[in-house]
Amino acid sequence: MTLETISRFIALHWRTPVEIGILAVVLYYIYLYLRGTHGARILIGLALIFLTLTFISTLFDLAVIGWILRSLSVFLAITLVVIFQPELRRALTDLGSHPFFTSAFEKRETIEEITDTVFEIASKGFGALLAVEREISLKQFIETGVSLDADYSKELVLTVFQPKTVLHDGGLVVRNDRIVAAACIFPLTQREDLDRNLGLRHRAALGLSEESDALAVVISEETGQVSICHNGILERNLSPDKFRRRLSQLLLHNDDQTDSDQQLGPEARVPDSRERPLVSHQPDRGEKSVAA
Repeated sequence: MTLETISRFIALHWRTPVEIGILAVVLYYIYLYLRGTHGARILIGLALIFLTLTFISTLFDLAVIGWILRSLSVFLAITLVVIFQPELRRALTDLGSHPFFTSAFEKRETIEEITDTVFEIASKGFGALLAVEREISLKQFIETGVSLDADYSKELVLTVFQPKTVLHDGGLVVRNDRIVAAACIFPLTQREDLDRNLGLRHRAALGLSEESDALAVVISEETGQVSICHNGILERNLSPDKFRRRLSQLLLHNDDQTDSDQQLGPEARVPDSRERPLVSHQPDRGEKSVAA
């Protein structure tokens, strides 16, 4: 067989393996998505009945049964849509909330909600640690906590960080406009040049930002100060306006590091250890410590 013959064969028949591959991938992911749902057993039962009757009608040339199966195929498709309505709705919701389809307007709404929530928590004297997932998945840290998978709401976050609740220890992970998990364990930073007054929440926020591109928001239980941590940098003691502006710059990818540092003031930023040795942060008036 010559190369020319092989090339001609591939040119004529390349569509078949491509179609098989696409169908295999689609069916595999449908199986993964439906596995464990109530409708999965119904789907398996209907598929077995349909395939068995089709095989029998083809094997024994049963024209009537074959015609009935072909006629019922349209009604079967409608039946499957009705049976799997909850799963289809959830799949379309997940697709619409994918970061690729998330508009800047929706992100700004999320930023406003997070800002309101954070300073409401601070006003009540609660400590809190929130992580906002960006491009790098936080799955390994999400698995250490308790899965919630709920729409983001200020009331739910306030409930989670009530000091007497089971979930108030650890971090809460936000993905798009949903709360994915709570009571998650984040890695502590190993830097030795930090202010010794920094508590575990601040060190966990730094550790998370060093291992991912997530934004970590820390609320000090002792002082009520709000801080943002990203890329190994801790920006402390932010006012609501500065917090909202900084969150917008980082999540909407229009931040200018130099401008933001000037706006925030030099006392608010704890730099990465690679920039220079860290001098202990000078606390604001009335601040005893910044331990979480």
